[in-house]
Amino acid sequence: MIEATRIIAVRHGETAWNVDTRLQGQLDVPLNDTGREQARRAARALAHDPPDAIYSSDLSRAFETAQAAAAVLGRPITTDTGLRERCFGIWEGHTYAEVEQRWPAESEQWRVRNPEFGPEQGETLQGFFDRVVATATRLAAAHPGQTVLLVAHGGVLDCLYRAASRMALNAPRTWELPNTGINRLLYTGNGFTLVGWADVHHLDGEALDESSDATARFA
Repeated sequence: MIEATRIIAVRHGETAWNVDTRLQGQLDVPLNDTGREQARRAARALAHDPPDAIYSSDLSRAFETAQAAAAVLGRPITTDTGLRERCFGIWEGHTYAEVEQRWPAESEQWRVRNPEFGPEQGETLQGFFDRVVATATRLAAAHPGQTVLLVAHGGVLDCLYRAASRMALNAPRTWELPNTGINRLLYTGNGFTLVGWADVHHLDGEALDESSDATARFA
């Protein structure tokens, strides 16, 4: 029997574009000061349950978050483009309100989570989901019996939640995707299962702006 892999999945810290509700997609936007503090706090929290390996999206907002963890945990970071946020093509750099105004018909397809829809030059929701699950499966399968930290993006975390809970891609989101939320899953040969979700206790005690569910769309 293959031993289970424990997965700790963390969304990157806050960016200025998160605050502005602006679609980042695969544009390389750095953390803001709040995001850097969130990353430091998450790193300290992870020290109580250190992973055996750290993988990160190569986009700087995720990589900066992973660097904070690596500094505390003493583990190297391996970047993987499969952990990147969904590509939103020509929508990237626009706010949600601007997308709704300039592309109303396409925006409606996004709003209802049509799996086959993708913005011009961007990924379809189904293609994005397949890419994320394949990447997470590959990384988890390489570490049976170990704990793996994945540092990625809101959309990536949403895909993992849906894969683990067997939730349809077009089902409305009822779970949170907070910046530096700590999420735990198990991987076996039968796929992913949820263990815990959106733990942000490490952010208690200071007025740090948390991203709402709406803001998580712009991860």
